[in-house]
Amino acid sequence: MRNKLLVFLVSTAAFFGPFTQTFYTPMLPQIAEQLQASQLAVNLTVSIYPLFFAIMQLVYGPLIDKYGRRRILLIGFMFYLLATVGAAMSYSVTTLIIFRALQAIGVAVGSVAALTIIGDLFEGKMRGRSMGIYQMLVALGPGLGPVFGGIVGQYYGIHQLFWILLGISFALWLIMFISLPETKTETSGSDRFRLRQLSTVLTHRVGLGIVVLASVQYCVFYTLLILLPNILIELYALTPSQSGWMFLPISICIVIGSLIGGRIQEYFDTKKLLLAISSLNMASVFLFAAVAAVSLPVLTVSISVFGLFLGLSLPLQTTLLANELPHHRATSTGVYNFFRYIWMTIGPVVATSLYGVGYKLEFYTFGIIFACALLFLYRRFYDSLGQLIRMNKAIEK
Repeated sequence: MRNKLLVFLVSTAAFFGPFTQTFYTPMLPQIAEQLQASQLAVNLTVSIYPLFFAIMQLVYGPLIDKYGRRRILLIGFMFYLLATVGAAMSYSVTTLIIFRALQAIGVAVGSVAALTIIGDLFEGKMRGRSMGIYQMLVALGPGLGPVFGGIVGQYYGIHQLFWILLGISFALWLIMFISLPETKTETSGSDRFRLRQLSTVLTHRVGLGIVVLASVQYCVFYTLLILLPNILIELYALTPSQSGWMFLPISICIVIGSLIGGRIQEYFDTKKLLLAISSLNMASVFLFAAVAAVSLPVLTVSISVFGLFLGLSLPLQTTLLANELPHHRATSTGVYNFFRYIWMTIGPVVATSLYGVGYKLEFYTFGIIFACALLFLYRRFYDSLGQLIRMNKAIEK
């Protein structure tokens, strides 16, 4: 029971990463007016966040492997708290941009530490279930952030919103300080950090395949989130508030998929299951491109199906990483997260600049790229299994 509570505790710490990224986006026009800044400058306070969040995945991984999970998590989260104080006291867009970057630098520790601690605490079926809980809470972050920020910010303003965020996150830090043990053991991490450890996951056959798959998935997912309002206006002339409700089905389906994905891997081979579910996720990209213009309910179903299969695949990926790279769990998780977050930034930028060619062509192209990633993943899994069989035969001889 204690270990299950720890899963929720560290997963909540990871939840604050995506939650903090999006929590004041409904107030961007008001912030621009209040800080007397251009909309572009205010948007930068949001767009700069994932860049630093991604970079710090590479930094925290080796630090957590070397110095321990508890210490680095508490230090990184305290840095986030101090940056939140700075953001709350920012009365110019420049200082807000700086402290938003510092927030990302601090809170990025949560996702790496949470996955590493879960890998330390559990084996087998319980590891898969716990990964599902982690993915569920992280998936809730981007959806709950704007809801929380919109309601609180409307009544109290942007500065009070940051102070309230500080109070909630400081309470979490105190709970972690009191309750979180050190889970690193002599066999769960390397004692000495070497720069080449950062390439561990990229030189591992299974690890590289998972990184490629996750990068494509997040690229497509965040491109869909960015382009969806434009598509809805173009096809169905929805208002911004009506478009906002369209994000709810995909978020709910990701959460449901994450919970189910953590459970069903108990009954199937994880690698085969990941290939099957990811193939359906790829098919849902083609489905969206083909039927988005049919009707609004059909479009809603297509994006919900995409969210469901994305959610199902995420716990399988993190479970495989923890199983395949047990001695560098934090480092491999950091690299995995780095490429996911980098491509969730690059994909929407490129797709937005090419939106004039039409959303159908863009998403058909994404579907083809997705198919290539799956073929690559299949080859990595197949070859690694073949090598294992050959090694076992050699040992038997």
